[in-house]
Amino acid sequence: MANITFMEGAGVADSVFGKSQAPIRMFVEKKAEAFEQNSMLPHIFTMGTSKHWAEKFTSMTAMDGFQPVGENGDYPVDGMQESYSKQMEHMVWKDSFSISREIIDDSMTMDLKKKPAAFVTGYYRTRERFGSALYAAAIGKKTVASFMGKNFSTTGADEKCVFATDHPSILKKGNQSNQFADAFSVDALSAAESKMQDFRGDNGEILAVAPDTIMIPNDYKLKKDVFAAIGADKDPNTANNGFNYQFGRWNVIINPYLNPFLTKGLAPWILLDMNYSEEHGGAVWLDRVALEVKSKIAENDANMWKGYARFIAGFNDWRFACAGGVSGGTQLIGG
Repeated sequence: MANITFMEGAGVADSVFGKSQAPIRMFVEKKAEAFEQNSMLPHIFTMGTSKHWAEKFTSMTAMDGFQPVGENGDYPVDGMQESYSKQMEHMVWKDSFSISREIIDDSMTMDLKKKPAAFVTGYYRTRERFGSALYAAAIGKKTVASFMGKNFSTTGADEKCVFATDHPSILKKGNQSNQFADAFSVDALSAAESKMQDFRGDNGEILAVAPDTIMIPNDYKLKKDVFAAIGADKDPNTANNGFNYQFGRWNVIINPYLNPFLTKGLAPWILLDMNYSEEHGGAVWLDRVALEVKSKIAENDANMWKGYARFIAGFNDWRFACAGGVSGGTQLIGG
């Protein structure tokens, strides 16, 4: 069942609209369930809920670890400190539609279905578009995504765009890149995977990042290249048909919501480790107030339906992902 709260104003049930309340609620719930089952958001964001006006994400640097001290040696004093932090403040989202008394009087059933269906479709499509707009802006090296007239941060806790060539360490252990220039190929995929597996924490420690998902826009050339790279267990580029170790190891997300927000001609590809994101807060989606739908009678005798929600999304620890096909990014493969 879709997570929607319905509230009915006084007198609605006793009005000419009374019998329409249950069918409209059913249309809304069924459409919501269909969107939730096919949503890409849980595959590209760590989904959570919140009970506060904003949430702060932070982490601690790693300890140096155990040291050899010999027999009766003293215990070394280890330590850790707070790393970069990120605060996300919830945004209010609203929409409404109305059903005229004439629609009910004239038993216009199709109009009764269309408006509620379009209303809830708009809500869930907005969520998909919002999440994709954040990724697309970050792919374009922007620190802010402009979406429906509002600006939203695409920086991580280190205040760099989540895809950048110069992510700093709070302990000055050197900069790292997760923004790469190479067009997609099996070699670029292999090199990017190895780079992610070697991402380091603020203390220089290996984090065992393990990407398992490839996200691309709806681009036929990219789709062809991706599935050619991972779709066969033999390497077609070798004379003896050597083993393709990338076969069967990747989930592929084709995200058409990315396309409208990308610069024309750009063919980016993103590797994701959502297990790392879950543990460390990489790409984060927070629902503060799930969709609330109110029904009331307006002054013009129409049945007004209003939708209210609060949620936010953004990035914290950049190490959960890398982006390829970005002009000006670090070169993975020489030549």
